[in-house]
Amino acid sequence: MSWWVVKHVDAEGPALIGTIMTERGIEFTVVAVASGDPLPPADAVTGLVVMGGPMDAWGDVAHPHVRAERELIAECLRRDVPVLGVCLGAQLLAASQGCAVYRGPVAELGSGEVTATDAGATLFGADSVSVVHWHTDTFDLPAGAVLLASSNLYRNQAFRFGSALGLQFHVELTPTEQPMLDAHMPAGTAPSAQVLARVAEDGRRILEAFFDGV
Repeated sequence: MSWWVVKHVDAEGPALIGTIMTERGIEFTVVAVASGDPLPPADAVTGLVVMGGPMDAWGDVAHPHVRAERELIAECLRRDVPVLGVCLGAQLLAASQGCAVYRGPVAELGSGEVTATDAGATLFGADSVSVVHWHTDTFDLPAGAVLLASSNLYRNQAFRFGSALGLQFHVELTPTEQPMLDAHMPAGTAPSAQVLARVAEDGRRILEAFFDGV
């Protein structure tokens, strides 16, 4: 058994998440589902990280793997296996519980900030967090989920649900990822290396708190 990282696009790897897992001696396997890599069975999973991507969390016809991902996430939650969902991963986490995922009012792109709820401030260690936004979809929260953070445009930015943490935003990005963001984000929206340094600082605090908890 080991941790598994589900990657949807080649450019978007675990970044700081992988760094922290390596620092802690956590072995993990990266699964590139868009390239046809099979998902692991739930009984082989010690922990699960689901990364971002442009596909629809309910887009089973165009991307059949998302159904298998929802089922894997749901089974991990039933087994109390820790799950970290980032961007699309957070949407799939909500969808695994039958929640709607749908287009938001506007695209939320580039450097930004989210405001923590009381519960979020306890986990994040701060009332606000520097983040990178890169999404157009949002989602309803599962019944019993605890809202952790919101932005001015999107209410459901982070939540806890059982053994899972969902982050609609990105805090795993560091200055190392700036060339990738420049190449793939819409023109004029990629954050600077200075911004990414702040994001990574806040991200390390959040991600280490997650791994401390599991």
